[in-house]
Amino acid sequence: MHPGPDRRTVLAAAGTTAAAVALGGALDLFDTPPAPPAHGAGGAGTPRTTHAYAAEPAAPSAPSSPSAPPAAAGPPHGGTTLAAVSVPTGDGPYRRLTAGAPWKRVVRTELARADRRRTDRRTPLAGFVQFTDLHLVDVQHPLRYEYLRAQTASAWRPQEALSVAGAVSLVERVNALAGGPATGMPLSFVITTGDNTDNNSRAELEWFLTAMSGGRITPNTGDARLYEGVQDSGLRTYWQPDSALRDADKERGFPRIEGFLRAALRGVTSPGLALPWYATVGNHDALPGGCYASANRFLGEFAVGGRKLLELPEAEGARMWKAVRKGLDPKGEHFAELLRAQKRRMRSVTPDPARAPVTPEAYVRALREPRWRGKGPRGHGYTENHLDRGQLHYAFRVSDDVMGFSLDTTRRDGHYEGQVSDRQLRWLERQLARHRDSYALIFSHHTSTTTPEGGDKLLSLLKDTPHVVGWINGHSHRNRITPHGSLWEISTASHIDFPQLARTVELVDNNDGTLSLLTTLIESAAPSRTDFTDLSQTGLAALYRELSYNAPGARRDLAGSPGDRNVELLLRKP
Repeated sequence: MHPGPDRRTVLAAAGTTAAAVALGGALDLFDTPPAPPAHGAGGAGTPRTTHAYAAEPAAPSAPSSPSAPPAAAGPPHGGTTLAAVSVPTGDGPYRRLTAGAPWKRVVRTELARADRRRTDRRTPLAGFVQFTDLHLVDVQHPLRYEYLRAQTASAWRPQEALSVAGAVSLVERVNALAGGPATGMPLSFVITTGDNTDNNSRAELEWFLTAMSGGRITPNTGDARLYEGVQDSGLRTYWQPDSALRDADKERGFPRIEGFLRAALRGVTSPGLALPWYATVGNHDALPGGCYASANRFLGEFAVGGRKLLELPEAEGARMWKAVRKGLDPKGEHFAELLRAQKRRMRSVTPDPARAPVTPEAYVRALREPRWRGKGPRGHGYTENHLDRGQLHYAFRVSDDVMGFSLDTTRRDGHYEGQVSDRQLRWLERQLARHRDSYALIFSHHTSTTTPEGGDKLLSLLKDTPHVVGWINGHSHRNRITPHGSLWEISTASHIDFPQLARTVELVDNNDGTLSLLTTLIESAAPSRTDFTDLSQTGLAALYRELSYNAPGARRDLAGSPGDRNVELLLRKP
């Protein structure tokens, strides 16, 4: 395989592939869809060598072709962390945010040397955006276990009621990007790498699909006139934004914001992505609580019912969290027993069938509904064949020279850790052999270190396949980039925990025997500064970010090191 400067790239292919995508996207589980149209407007402990990137190169000229658009004047950094990054300012336990200094690009050369002349002769091959771990949250859902807050900060976050506004603001940011931040090349699509929702809920799935494809979202379930979650419970454990109660978070400096809950449940309008988009499934998309087998009938009935547990004795909470963390209750049987035993402690809430768990079949059917097609492709990677086979992996054409492979690493038998079956590995091996003349990008939710079953086999397969250049994933909620012999693993932070980032990825041929993967982190379009009196859609998206920074127990290392953020990743051409 020797793709070179004389081959068609995503720039030249933009015009010829747009019509093909409009006709239907993915073909089936074993076939591949045409490339999406380009868009020009709108590990720990691993030794690494990093060098400060002295200056951004000018955007390279496209290969000579009558269909190639003119090259941009320079890489468009606006709206990315190459231009500015939200950072805390001031003193005190609650910190406000402001626009801070940008993150420079770092060149990593563990897998190949960097010729200083490479920036003058690059050929763009592909450019796209990765979303991961959006965690759109129904904050009133009966199966949520906020009462484990003392055991883990991820059980409940003060910012969760604003997750939809934050996701829509991220869509707005992508729509405003003028092109790839590193090269100026057109961006072709967005792919999510799982945990798009939080509670495996039908309502959350509809919110996600509307945010991505466009429309009006009302992030409320139960009684449309009421909020029935923990934030108006009068319990000091949780931030009570509308109340004068001196709760534990207000003692840490959190503000009182009258009208917060009413505004959080108000309708939000999404423009929808101006790019085609693809979906990858995560454990929170497929499993109640992100860790319990969906076959548990009691949990399904409880999800749509009229009771919600708000608090739990510390000893009981510690036992439950140990079971979740160690995967001791994959079927949710002990969780169901706990809920039955705690009935007297529960709050009455309005039942709602929209909170029902989503089966793999329902997940695929929803993505294939015409109302959520957006810019396509229909099904966003999933086809009618996925309904029959119950397998949620697929292949798709990224550009003329690049293939994408989306894997399903969730365990249907329960547990938040990942799994890759032998059957899926054999499918991937066949697909990689079939497309050995194209570079390969692998997409999954779980990382190499969070997939104890089959993860080693998967990584071994990828390392033994020279044309695999990148494995792109999420799950850990942390930026981390790891070299694996002949490819790079790119793990991206979540969009619910600070610093709430997504990532652009650009693949280029340096025409000197090397390739580069150039990744750039982006924040949502919301301003860094907040105004507690601004409860507009944009104001709530800004507050979403600031609350996430101040969330008690929030980790401060999720942004990763400079070598995990805005980077150029060199690797040898196969």
